[in-house]
Amino acid sequence: MLYRPLTATPFKHNSAYQEIEPCRMLQSYVRCFWGGRMTSGTETVESSGIVIPDTCVDIIYRMDDMGNIIISDFVGINDRSFFIQSNHNAENKMEVFAIRFYAWGAYAFCEDSFTGTVNGRYDVRERFGWLDRELRSRLSEPGNLADWIRLAETLLLKKLETARENMIVDRVMQDILRHQGGLEISQLAKENLISSRQMERLFREYIGMTPKKLSNLVRYQCLWRDIVSQGHFNMMDAVDKYGYTDLPHLIREFERYHSMSIRNAREIAFR
Repeated sequence: MLYRPLTATPFKHNSAYQEIEPCRMLQSYVRCFWGGRMTSGTETVESSGIVIPDTCVDIIYRMDDMGNIIISDFVGINDRSFFIQSNHNAENKMEVFAIRFYAWGAYAFCEDSFTGTVNGRYDVRERFGWLDRELRSRLSEPGNLADWIRLAETLLLKKLETARENMIVDRVMQDILRHQGGLEISQLAKENLISSRQMERLFREYIGMTPKKLSNLVRYQCLWRDIVSQGHFNMMDAVDKYGYTDLPHLIREFERYHSMSIRNAREIAFR
C-alpha cells in the first residue's frame, strides 16, 4: 500500500495553497512540496483552520513582498490537532514555500537529533543549516513555487549521496506502514531482532516519537483516508480492518487525534 497522509482539508487547492509531488527519487523521503501566494481574502491550510497529525514534519519559509524571509520554521511531528488563525495583514502579500517530509524521511537530511521535537517549532537553521544556507539567498530572488521546488529537489538529491541512514529504523517503519499501524510493539521488536527499549530510543532520536505512538498515528491516517475516499464509509468494517478493539475505540481514537467527530471532520474536508 502506498502510504499518503492527508491534511484536514485534503481537497483544498488554490493560489495560496498548492501541493506538488516530489520527483521519484525523493518520494520515500518527501510527502510533497507546498506553498503559494497569500493575498487579501486567501488562506493556506497551514495558516488558518485545523492542523491534524499527518506523521510529517515541515520546513516552512515565508517571504514578504520584497523577498525578505520573515519566518523560517522547522515544525516537528505532531501527535495532536490544533486550531490556528492567521494574523497575516491582508494588505501585504506573502509568499510561502515549504517542504513536507515524512517524519521518518527527514532525518536523512538533518544535522541533529529529533529527540524532543514532538509538537515543537524551531528555526530551520538549528537542524537543517546546510539546506538553509543554500535556500535562503535564492528564495529572496525573483522566482515562483516551481523554481523553488526545482532548487530544493536538486539540493536534496545531492545530499542523498551522504545522507544519514539507520537500517533498523527503516525496517521497522516499513513494517509499521505495511501493517497500517496494526502491529504490536513487541511484535515489531521481535521481527526486527531488537529490544523494545532500543527501538524506542532509536525512534526518539531519528523521528522524535515512540514507535507505538507513531503506529497509532499511521493507523489514524489510514482511517482518515478511508473516511474521505469511500463514498459509503462503514465504521464497523474499519474496526476489523485496522484492528480496533471495538467501535467506541475507533471513535475515541479518531476524536483524540482530530479534535472532532467523524461527521464534522468530513464536512470540513469537503467544504
